[in-house]
Amino acid sequence: MDVVPFRTPGLGDQTYLLTHEGKGVLVDPQRDIDRFLAAAAERDVELRFVLETHLHNDYVSGAEQAALRTGAELVLPAAAAPAYRHVPAYHLEDLDGGDGLTLRPIHTPGHTPEHTSYLVLLDGEPAALFSGGSLLVASAGRPDLLGPERARSLARLQHGSLRRLAALPPGVGLYPTHGEGSFCTATGAGRLTSSIGAERAGNPMLAIDDPDELADALLAAPMPIPAFYRHMGRANTLGVPPMPPVRVPELDAAPQDTQVVDIRPRRSQARGMLPGSIGIELDDDFGSWTGWLLPYQEPITLVAEPDQDVAEAVTQLAQIGVDTVRGVVRDLGEAATQTYELLTLDAFVRRLAQPDAQVLDVRMPGERQEVRLEGAVERFLPDLVTQGVPAELTPERPVLVACASGRRASIAAGLLARAGHRPVVLADAGVAEAAAALGRPHAA
Repeated sequence: MDVVPFRTPGLGDQTYLLTHEGKGVLVDPQRDIDRFLAAAAERDVELRFVLETHLHNDYVSGAEQAALRTGAELVLPAAAAPAYRHVPAYHLEDLDGGDGLTLRPIHTPGHTPEHTSYLVLLDGEPAALFSGGSLLVASAGRPDLLGPERARSLARLQHGSLRRLAALPPGVGLYPTHGEGSFCTATGAGRLTSSIGAERAGNPMLAIDDPDELADALLAAPMPIPAFYRHMGRANTLGVPPMPPVRVPELDAAPQDTQVVDIRPRRSQARGMLPGSIGIELDDDFGSWTGWLLPYQEPITLVAEPDQDVAEAVTQLAQIGVDTVRGVVRDLGEAATQTYELLTLDAFVRRLAQPDAQVLDVRMPGERQEVRLEGAVERFLPDLVTQGVPAELTPERPVLVACASGRRASIAAGLLARAGHRPVVLADAGVAEAAAALGRPHAA
């Protein structure tokens, strides 16, 4: 038996291909299925099953299309009841993969009500566990994504699910779907994979014996929920069409009826962006930030460097169900009038020290617990879209913007600029470095 992981860093998720005796099992595939099917073909593996652990909240699933393309059996938790043909996975009703391979569904509600983990047995012996959003490495799946009304009930159910999985033999390999960087984890997840024994020894969620205490821990400081998450459940319940080909027309100018997203490096953006555009550098989490900050499914025009990989941007958007990219503009000509300043740490700190400096910190609330910039206006980046620019910030003076690394601050700069402000961004450092250099770090 071999387990091949496929990491999607921007979403903090892993898909897995299990291979055994020429047969394969694909677990929690994302929508861009070609990479998984190519890996199966390279290994001369015939897909026998495509498994889903739950109806995903953070991406559009490729499970249905992978099963249709390959003839594999599509297996979903029995309680998921999607609108397309599938094999329902019932608790402890084994699925026979042949050649000594057995898949045992284990109902593990908590992250979602229908959530099901899959125990892999070889010749009757437990070997691996695909735990989806239940037991994670050093953490557990968050229970509040379906709304605060159900969060505590699901958190209590998560307690029983974690213990059910922790009772498996210690040598069983643990392969969760959600991991580091995912907004589906209740606390910061650690390594990508683990074992039952390692989690018994070191997972703080397994050290809590009382269901209500675990619920308190899971719900104590929930991370924000990306705006596009609310569209994923419906898509994964009703099904989605195959991912369209990644072809982007070249445009001379952005159509008036599209959202303009500048994917160039921040230094190019700072020199000039199309008025009214938002700058989101192309990186692993480009799709997540675009889906979070822009109206879902509205038409998009990309602005890119001449040699930039636009296909990667389109793929990341398709992973969350956004198929609305109309084209790409690579030459801004004389139209680029929206600018902002980028400063080094030293230059930024000198500006901070001025008595009339106005500062905006766009980190998450949880990030502010260790260090704050004294006097800063604090707004998490997406709040600039939903709530607008804080009234405390005046357009008459520059706005010094910081986050943890400069990435979110540069995105905020575009939002501030189109609202009539003059952003000044800490380019390649963060609040912690600025506070230390200023000589007055302020802990929360």
